[in-house]
This record gives sequence, structure tokens and C-alpha cells, in this order.
Amino acid sequence: MRPFTYHRATDLGDAVASLGAQATILAGGTTVVDLMKLEVMTPSTLLDITGIAELTGFDTTGDPLRFGALARMADVARDPVLVTDYPALSGSLWQAASPQLRNAATLAGNLLQRTRCYYFRDTSYPCNRRAPGSGCAAQDGVNRMHAVLGGSEHCVATHPSDWAVALVAFDAVLHLRSARGERTLPVGQLYRLPGDTPHLETTLEADELITAISVPATAAGHRSCYLKVRDRESYAFATASAAVGLELDGGSVRAARIALGGVATVPWRARAAEAILVGQPLSEDSARRAAEAAFEGARPLAHNGFKIELGKRTVVEALMTAARKG
Repeated sequence: MRPFTYHRATDLGDAVASLGAQATILAGGTTVVDLMKLEVMTPSTLLDITGIAELTGFDTTGDPLRFGALARMADVARDPVLVTDYPALSGSLWQAASPQLRNAATLAGNLLQRTRCYYFRDTSYPCNRRAPGSGCAAQDGVNRMHAVLGGSEHCVATHPSDWAVALVAFDAVLHLRSARGERTLPVGQLYRLPGDTPHLETTLEADELITAISVPATAAGHRSCYLKVRDRESYAFATASAAVGLELDGGSVRAARIALGGVATVPWRARAAEAILVGQPLSEDSARRAAEAAFEGARPLAHNGFKIELGKRTVVEALMTAARKG
């Protein structure tokens, strides 16, 4: 780990005033500290915001649901309203990381965690995210866990967040603060496709801080599901996942929400799949047609072609599970 300066913000105003191109935010620390030890991240300044109490609260009783950026994953996951009325949101948190990490990690920090691509985390390999222009070792390397959607010749790393997938499905919005003022940003617009600049991962400005996350209240929350398929039951990232929500009118679908994780370079909203379901009775057949649409244009690599069929089956199972809820 290389030398760095450390500043602990006393309040939100202090944090915003201290932000800039040289500062890396420290919240839960479950990603930043790991990557500093590996010298994948070498910040010159750490800005510790963990003492800002006004960012730790959350309220699931209103419209929209509102979550402070520093609310802990474990606290939000066990919220009784979320468990009952938005099982996809609660489930995406319960199925992430380990109990110890969920007790420490924050909601906004989870959204901004870096990819778990092993080539990104091992500095002996070329990686365009870590060192722009150096190459992408995953293209011809071991790429079983890499993306089949949204990749480019410069990067095929999957996005690691389960929470982000659920938020994208439910049209969540970020509340941002900088010295220039405040703005909102849909979570779906936070992430950049890698293209030829994979080192530019988000649309946040260097001086912007996430202060809160809001989720519009929706009837689709009652019939929702987050289904995560992984190599082991706990403490593993998704091989394929799906966050879905349904509004049913009798036996027909009035509205559908589908987002994919573990298979794409960003949390992947499958709008074409949603459109196929609307106005149709929900059945295994219609769910399969939606799943086929969700993976239209998927581009497998040498070792991850199985993800396409696995991802489709995950979508079907998540839809059928959600339909049984409510």
C-alpha cells in the first residue's frame, strides 16, 4: 500500500468542499481498502465520510422509498416493509457478499464497487480499466465469468453489484451533491458501457457525492423477485441473475420490469423482454420468449457461452417466482 493523506469529513458540507479529482471516498471500505492493498487503486487522498450521520437513515414507508447513501446493506435488507413489499430489493441485498461485509458495506458504496475481474485485480496482467491502452487479458484468457452483453474489444468485465440490478429494474434515482449544487440521476444512467474507454466507469463528476437513493413506490414491488445463480450459496458473485417485478391484471401482464446481472458489463435493463410480456398471459412459454429477447445480441467468449442459456433460464424462473407472490 502506498502513502496517502487522510481526511475525515465532519459533515456533508465539509465532504462536498473536500471532493475533487485527487480524493477517493472511503465509506464502508470493503472495496477501496482491498484494492489499495493490491495497489490496483493508489489514491493520494482518502476522504472518509463515515461520520456523516445525516446520510445513514432510510424510510420505506413513503413514495418514493428513500435510502441514505451510508445506510448499511444489512440494515436495509432486513427492513420489514422492504421484505414484504419489495422482495427483489431486499433479496438483492441479502444475497450479496457475506454477513460480515453486509454489516459494513454501504448502499452507495455497493453501487460504486469496482469489477471483480481477476485481470483487473492482478497487476501482472494488462487491463484497460486499470491501465488504459494496455489491453484486455480476458479476451483470450480465462473468461468464464465475463460478460456476454455490453462488452467491447477493450473490456468484457461484468458489473458486480446485485443491488444495482434491482435498482435499475425499479427505476431508482440517485441524489447527488457537489459544490456546484444538487442534481438527480437515474441509476440506469450512472454506468457507462466500456466501449473504447472502459476506465471511465460512471457518469459521476469528480466532485460529486451520492447522498441518497430514491425508488418510486410501485405495485410491481409486491410481485417481485431477485434470483441469483452462483457457484456457491454464499459469498460469491452472480454467474447470472435477474431482478423482476410484475403487475398482473387477472392472468395477463399489465407491466413488467426485468434487469439482468452477472452477464453484462453494466446492470442490464431488458426492455424488449418487458414489452413482449405486456398484455399477454404469463406462462412458461411467454416467459421464455421474453428471456430470448433479453439475450438478443449476446456475444459469448471462449468459455462463457453457457451464460446465455443459464441467463434465459434465470429470467424464466424469476418471472414465474414473482408471479406466485403478492
